[in-house]
Amino acid sequence: MEEYVYIDGKKYRRGYTTGSCAAAASKASVHMFFTQQEIENINIDTPKGIPLTLKVKNIEINKDYASCSIEKDGGDDIDATHTMDIFAKAELIPKEEEEIIVTGGIGVGLVTKKGLSVEVGKHAINPVPMKMIKSEIRKVLGESKNILQDDRSLKITIFAPQGVEIAKKTFNPRLGIVGGISILGTTGIVEPMSEEGWKKSLSIELEMKRAQGLDKIILVPGNHGEEFIREHLNIDMHNCVRMSNFVGYMLNEAKRLGFKKILMAGHIGKFIKISAGIFNTHSKVCDARNEIMICNLALMGAQLEFLKEINECVTAEGAVEIIDNSEYTDIYNILCNKCKERVEQYLNEDDITVEVYMFRMDKSLLGKSRDADLLMEDFR
Repeated sequence: MEEYVYIDGKKYRRGYTTGSCAAAASKASVHMFFTQQEIENINIDTPKGIPLTLKVKNIEINKDYASCSIEKDGGDDIDATHTMDIFAKAELIPKEEEEIIVTGGIGVGLVTKKGLSVEVGKHAINPVPMKMIKSEIRKVLGESKNILQDDRSLKITIFAPQGVEIAKKTFNPRLGIVGGISILGTTGIVEPMSEEGWKKSLSIELEMKRAQGLDKIILVPGNHGEEFIREHLNIDMHNCVRMSNFVGYMLNEAKRLGFKKILMAGHIGKFIKISAGIFNTHSKVCDARNEIMICNLALMGAQLEFLKEINECVTAEGAVEIIDNSEYTDIYNILCNKCKERVEQYLNEDDITVEVYMFRMDKSLLGKSRDADLLMEDFR
């Protein structure tokens, strides 16, 4: 594998997915079960076309089964599963419909809600990793067909003892995946600093909500937005989905999936950017909070000295403290209405209703768009 990639002139290390770990552990355990001999490394192919040679750990071999693990390495795109061990256990069982049976064990989550790529009631081993696992196993069986008898099937159990706790740090509880992590990966390789994987993980929740029959959604940047919805608006959190900084992406996903009503709630530091048509709110993409605030205050007739004072603020929250003691507190409603208008222009869809709430850091309400309260009642 080409171990490093360069992004914006910086060097980052690639990694490999939990799916690659599961496939490698499965292949290694099958090989060791049939040969009854330990191996140090195992080779697999990934959908990306990059071969991997991975170290085999925690080996256990006897006449009834063989098991081992592969340590997950996320490269420089570290997530909650980085350095955890993904195990596979190989054993022969009485003949079933399929020659190879792949299931999950402790630490691999169970799917409990519709809308994911894995059926309800099955372990969260996604389709591409499942295909990888079976493909790598067949490479071993091709060499050892005499061992797999006609009256037997080969059972592979993927498990991850650390997964029970680690899953609490992932999106899985929100997606209705209980008891562990998911075995993921569409390419087998973790690309460092990849936004695409992050976006996809966010849109999966939107897809689930739509599959459950919902046609209205609440979009929030993150934890603070969720707390505002739950504690100050008293709305059922079932309709609430995080969008992180990817406002435009998630709006387009909501449009693609057919949502007809979108309520948005966020901190002024994020939403003031949307009011100016900025649909990726990460500071590295655009940080024009002061400029947007000053421009809107100037349009309200604020004096130069007041604007200079706002310009000295290093956070939106600091500007709020100054504005709270001025005659310009209606700016928050103005900004919310501008957010609404910008989003409507961005979506360019007459059948989608959009309303906006804006809050400060203590989660108290700052402003709202004209018909926000009317739309809010639809969610109650």
